[in-house]
Amino acid sequence: MAHVTTQAALRRYGKRVLSGTLGFAMTLVVALASQASQAQTRGGTLNFVVTPEPTALVDLATTATNVLKVSPKVTEGLLEYDFNFAPKPSLATSWEISDDSRKYVFHLRHGVKWHDGKPFTSADVAYSIQTLRQVHPRAKTTFANVTHIATPDPYTVIITLSRSAPWLIKAFSSSETPIVPKHVYDGTDVLANPANNAPIGTGPFRFVRWVRGSYIEYARNDDYWDKGKPWLDRIVVKIINDPAARTVAFEDGSVDLSGDTPVPLSDLARLKDNPKLGIESRGYEFQAGVARIEFNLDNPLLKDPKVRQAIASALDREVIRKVIYYGYATPLASPIIPSNPYHDPAPTPYPFNVEHANGLLDQAGYPRKADGTRFALTVDPLPIGDLPARTAAYVKSALARVGIAVTVRSQDLPAYLKRIYTDRDFDFSINGMSNLFDPVVGVARLYTTGNFRRGVPFTNGSHYSNPEIDQLFSQVAEETDEVKRRQLFSQIQRIVERDLPDINLVSPQYITVYSRAVHNHTISPDGVSASFADLWLQH
Repeated sequence: MAHVTTQAALRRYGKRVLSGTLGFAMTLVVALASQASQAQTRGGTLNFVVTPEPTALVDLATTATNVLKVSPKVTEGLLEYDFNFAPKPSLATSWEISDDSRKYVFHLRHGVKWHDGKPFTSADVAYSIQTLRQVHPRAKTTFANVTHIATPDPYTVIITLSRSAPWLIKAFSSSETPIVPKHVYDGTDVLANPANNAPIGTGPFRFVRWVRGSYIEYARNDDYWDKGKPWLDRIVVKIINDPAARTVAFEDGSVDLSGDTPVPLSDLARLKDNPKLGIESRGYEFQAGVARIEFNLDNPLLKDPKVRQAIASALDREVIRKVIYYGYATPLASPIIPSNPYHDPAPTPYPFNVEHANGLLDQAGYPRKADGTRFALTVDPLPIGDLPARTAAYVKSALARVGIAVTVRSQDLPAYLKRIYTDRDFDFSINGMSNLFDPVVGVARLYTTGNFRRGVPFTNGSHYSNPEIDQLFSQVAEETDEVKRRQLFSQIQRIVERDLPDINLVSPQYITVYSRAVHNHTISPDGVSASFADLWLQH
C-alpha cells in the first residue's frame, strides 16, 4: 500500500518537531547554565602535599613515590595512558610496533622546547633511555633487550630489541621513563647533576625554587606545547611531616591535594564527612603496591630458611589488615596483587601458627635463653608515611612471642636508602613495592640475580639468587601467549613464596584526599603522579 502524506499530517509532524526542538533547547540551556557554573577556570595556586620531602626532583635514578609525584610536573614521557593502560600521545604523537614486538618506532612532536629554550629532539630520547638503563632501578629490566636506538632524523626514534617485549609499550610514561635534556646531562656525572634538583623539562610547569624543609614551587609554562594548558598558575608542594598536621591542614583549607593515604587512616572517616573534602581510590593502578618484609639474606641468622619460615608463621596478616590498615588492604602471600590478571591465589605455605614457629626455631638450634629470647634483630621501616613504622611495631610484638627480640630503627629516607641498598647494614626491612604495568618490570627487579645492584634503591635488596627464577622471568618477558604467561607467573610466585626472600603481607588500598575545589586531579593510572596539565581549581 502506498504511503500518502497529507497536509494535516505534515502540520502535526511540524508541531511535534517544534515542540521537541523547544524542549531540547530548554534542556540545552539548563545544561549549559549548569556547565557554566562548573566551567573550567584559569589560574590559581594548588597547594599539594608530598611527604616525606623528595630526595630529588627528577625520577631519573629513583622510583621513590615522593619523587614520582613532583618529577612529571616538569619532565615528560613519550606517552600517557588511560585507566585501561592504553597508550596516548605525549612527546610522541604516533608509534608503530612490528609484528614480532622487536621494533618500536616513535614519531615525535614538532616544535617542543625545553624550558631553557633549546629544541626537543630524538637525540634527547635516545640519550634518556640509554642513561636510564644505567642508573634507574627498573630501566635495566625494562630495556634489557634493547640492542640499538636509532635517530634517523630529529623527530623519529627507532628502538630495536633482541627479543620480543610486547609489554614494553606500557613503559613510556613520565613517571617510568622520563625524557631529560641531553644538552644538560651529557658529559656530566648524571647522579650529581644540579638539574636533578633544579629540573629543566618540556612539561606544563617550570621549576622555580626549592626551600628545603618547607616547600617546592612551580610556575606555569607559558610556552607549553599543549596550547592553553596548564590551567593553574602555580603549584606549591608543601612538606608537612606530621600526619596529624596534614589532617588539620586539609580541614582548615591550607592544603588542597595529597596522595598515598596522606593522613592517618583513623582520620579518614572524619574527613569523609567533611563536605569540602573528597576521597579518591583510583590513580594507583601503576603503583599497585605490596607491603612486605624484605630479609637481608647475607645475615647469617636470616640465611637459615627455618628462621625465615618461623618469622612468617609468627605473623597474622589479618591483624595487619584490621589494626594497621583499618581494613584498607587485602592480605596476600604473593608479590603480585589480587587485581592483577597474573596473581596466583594459592595460600602461603607458612600460615600463621605460633606453636609451629617456636618449633622451627628450636629445630634451627636457637633455644630460648634465661630471659626468654633466642636472638635479636633490627628492623628498618621505610620512612614514607606512617604505615611501615606501624607495621614494624606489630612485627616487634608478634616476634617477641617466639623469642625474637626486635629493635625498630628510625631514620630519614636518604639514610634508609643508603643503609639498605649501599651499606647493606640491616637485618630486615619493611617497605612497599609496586607491581607497575607488568610483573616483568615491577616484580622481577626484586628477585632476579642481575637486579642485586648495590647502591640502586628499590631493587633486589634481599640479595636473593635462584637460577630457576632468573630463567622463568627471562621466559615470561618475551612470552606473548597469555595462558603461558599466567602459568609462568604462577610458577614464579610459588617458588618465591616457598623460598621466602621476603614476606608479602598485604596489598594496601591507597587513598587520595582532595578539596572539592580541585578538578581533574585523577584522570589516569598515574593519579597525582601525573603532570597536572589538566587540573583546575574552581574559584
